[in-house]
Amino acid sequence: MARKVFFSFHYQRDIFRVNVVRNSWLTRGGQAQTFFDRSLWEQVQRRGDQAIRNMILKGLHGTSVTVVLVGAETYGRKWLTFEIEESYRRGNGIIAVHINGIKAPPLLLADQKGKNPLSYWQPPASKGGQNFSEVFASYDWVGDNGFANLPRWIEEAARKAGK
Repeated sequence: MARKVFFSFHYQRDIFRVNVVRNSWLTRGGQAQTFFDRSLWEQVQRRGDQAIRNMILKGLHGTSVTVVLVGAETYGRKWLTFEIEESYRRGNGIIAVHINGIKAPPLLLADQKGKNPLSYWQPPASKGGQNFSEVFASYDWVGDNGFANLPRWIEEAARKAGK
């Protein structure tokens, strides 16, 4: 089953690595696309905070899974917590995928590993019930063969979220 996915990431530092992940279906030898990308490109930044908030909400509409693409500076992104909170509020499956091992131009080097934002985030007490650390999963794009496994990770996250 194809899933609508929201990708959360640090645009300035990681866009090349993000595009490797987001476009991975194109290089699957002609196989059907297994997920749909509903991420935001953060171009609305110039229009102010309310415009960014509205774009995030629009991007999350109809998604079943949120994939936090973790680079060296993702943890410090201004809108990251809002994206995670809103994803959780909507009942999305949420996973983190470390992308620092993807070699990026100009020197084709990997980057330093960043903090996993999901390891530090706690859901609001009002949601109750399920332990957040049992709901989300964390992977490494290079070490866990994300190219082959991302569709399965997405499906597992959706299933854990009951979607």
